[in-house]
Amino acid sequence: MLEKISEKFTDIVRTLGGKATISEKNVEDAVEQIKLALLDADVNLRVVRRFVNATLEEAKGEKVLRSVDPGQQFVKIVHDRMVSFLGDTRQDLQLRGPDTQSVILLLGLQGSGKTTTAAKLAFMLKNKGRKVLLVACDLVRPAAVEQLTVLGAQVGVDIYREDSSDPVRVARAGLEKAKRELYDTVIIDTAGRLQVDEALMEELLKVRDAVKPLESLLVADSMTGQAAADIAKAFDEKIGLTGVILSKFDSDARGGAALSLKTVTGKPIKFIGTSEKPEGLEPFYPDRIAGRILGMGDIVGLVEKAQAVYDQKEAEALQDKLESETFTLQDYLEQLGSVKKMGSIKSMLEMLPGLAGQIDEASIDREGMKYEEAILRSMTVKERKNHLIIGPSRRTRIAKGSGTSVAEVNRLLKKFEKSRLMMKKMLKNKKYQQQLMGSGGR
Repeated sequence: MLEKISEKFTDIVRTLGGKATISEKNVEDAVEQIKLALLDADVNLRVVRRFVNATLEEAKGEKVLRSVDPGQQFVKIVHDRMVSFLGDTRQDLQLRGPDTQSVILLLGLQGSGKTTTAAKLAFMLKNKGRKVLLVACDLVRPAAVEQLTVLGAQVGVDIYREDSSDPVRVARAGLEKAKRELYDTVIIDTAGRLQVDEALMEELLKVRDAVKPLESLLVADSMTGQAAADIAKAFDEKIGLTGVILSKFDSDARGGAALSLKTVTGKPIKFIGTSEKPEGLEPFYPDRIAGRILGMGDIVGLVEKAQAVYDQKEAEALQDKLESETFTLQDYLEQLGSVKKMGSIKSMLEMLPGLAGQIDEASIDREGMKYEEAILRSMTVKERKNHLIIGPSRRTRIAKGSGTSVAEVNRLLKKFEKSRLMMKKMLKNKKYQQQLMGSGGR
């Protein structure tokens, strides 16, 4: 995500960040590059002007030009400006306690991913201990109700639906069901149109007045760039928004929507869609996104992904195995599964400092991982627990069973041995561990 804008900003940061002295001309040149990068990212023109003027005004002061480390001081200013334009701090949902009902109204144009987002949000809240009811009020798009029904079943959340053409009636009936059966959270999926029009707004106003939502969230397609901010502004003026969810954020290489929305609408981005999976909805952290755009990575986000997959006991057990050289191919197979749960390899690499915007999609060997898993699954449990018994005849059988070659089986075994040795060295090097801990804590 954000590959194009990240690549350009990373180059700017590298050029100026390491300079021991900088002049006003250096600053002006860098700010001009920033302006071009923002325009190319499809950021709203008014937002670009405000960003550039604010950065230039602060960067040309004595605090930068006369500082001990002016390059880094300039980078900090750009980072802080970007965080501010993205929304300053994380904005969570404003929900009542579990003893009272909270209604979330989802709005958006057709094709924005609203129905999918409704299911993802329900899944997230269910995992936080809320009792969630999805209400199908998109009675315009063919199969929208059926889609929400299928998605609700997939995430284990109940749905209310009616054979009706009146969304207000369905919304009210859904709320009544929620009150009777003690659902504390109601998510209402509403109809969209191909564009903002009076008929759409009139219908949404009636639904809004009927359900009195705590949160009215626009689901906007981040791929539409600054147009997402214009759509959000139109919805806010007519309906009144409390926030925005940017869908398809994992496919957005430019970042125009994220950088334009808060300034244009004044409304916070609360969540971003990061995959098609039920868990593919993440809180929006302005400082982390700014760090990724500037090539600084997102170590905290990466650690959180890992913590969601590994518990502390599993991590300690794995470390013990590595240190005592009892790490086996069975453990290796389990680690491949854990990595897949954390998301795409590309998204994880982008969280590492210096790699954002530098990763070529084609260079990530997904096929290699798939074949490795096939090879490992073609082994017996005994072989995975003791790879030393895998002689020529066993290697031939494993290759046939996995649809690979003996050479590929040999390559995996060599890679495993090398990886095990490297990990053991890393764990023994306490200084290296402390450096890692230090970088993760900043």
